[in-house]
Amino acid sequence: MGIIRAVNLIFDYIRHDDEQDKDEINHALRGVSLDIEEGSFVAILGHNGSGKSTFAKLMNGILLPTDGTVYISNMKTSDEEHLWEVRKTAGMVFQNPDNQIIGNVVEEDVGFGPENIGVPTEEIWERVDKSLEAVGMTAYRLQSPNKLSGGQKQRVAIAGVMAMKPRCIVLDEPTAMLDPNGRREVIKTVQELNKQEGITVLLITHYMEEVIEADRVVVMDDGQIVMDGTPKEVFSRVSELKEYRLDVPQVTELADELKAAGMDLPDGILTIDELVDRLVPILKEERA
Repeated sequence: MGIIRAVNLIFDYIRHDDEQDKDEINHALRGVSLDIEEGSFVAILGHNGSGKSTFAKLMNGILLPTDGTVYISNMKTSDEEHLWEVRKTAGMVFQNPDNQIIGNVVEEDVGFGPENIGVPTEEIWERVDKSLEAVGMTAYRLQSPNKLSGGQKQRVAIAGVMAMKPRCIVLDEPTAMLDPNGRREVIKTVQELNKQEGITVLLITHYMEEVIEADRVVVMDDGQIVMDGTPKEVFSRVSELKEYRLDVPQVTELADELKAAGMDLPDGILTIDELVDRLVPILKEERA
C-alpha cells in the first residue's frame, strides 16, 4: 500500500445557471484509482481539461472528492481530524510561486510554515538552512523574493514546503509560468530531492521532457487514466499519445520518424545519447 492511494475518485464541478435555474455538471474525474509507492517519482501528464490538476488538489484536501476516497499515509483526506496531518505529509507546490510566497525576505518565507505548526525557533532555523541548501538558494536567503527570477521563486516555494518536512511533495504544473532555464532549474531540484532526500514526488505537467527521469508516468484524458507505465513504456506509444493531444520528447519523435523511414530502432528512445548509441552501429554498417 502506497503513501498516496486514490480509490475510485469521482469529482464533479457544479455550476448553477440562474437564468435557466438548473445545474451544469462537469465531470472532472471519472473513477480514478492510483497507488503511489513511497520514495517514487511519479509524473501525471494530460492536456488542459484532462483532470490532472483537479487530481492534484484532491491529494491534500484542497478539494474533497464527490465520491471515492483519497488516503495519504492511510489517513482519509475527508476526515477533518486528519486534515492538518495530511497536509504536513503531502506538501503542495502550485503553478504560480507568487501565490505561495508571503514573506518579505526569503528565509522568513521558508520559515513561515514550520513556525505556523509550532516548531521551536531553534529547529525552525535548522530546517530553513537545510531546505535552502537542498534547493540551492542559500546565497539568496536575505534577499526579497520580489528580486528573484521565476525559477528562483519556485525553488523558494519548494523550500518552504520542504521546511515542513513532508514525506511527499505534490507539484501542480510548477514550471508552467517559467522560461526554459527556470524549468530546468526546478525539475533538477525536484529530482535531487527525490533521489537524495527520499521524498515522494507527484509531478503534474504537460512538458514531456520533464518526465523522462520519472519512475512512472500516468497519462490522463477526459478524467480517466488511459496509460500507466515507465517513461520508456509510455513514450513507445507515440501515435496513441498524439491521439490524446500530447506531444512526445523531440528526440523520441525523431527516432519514431527514423524508424518509420526504415531504420532498425527500438521504441521509446528518450535521450540524444541513447539515439546516437543506436544510430552509430547502423550507420557504420551502411557504410561498410
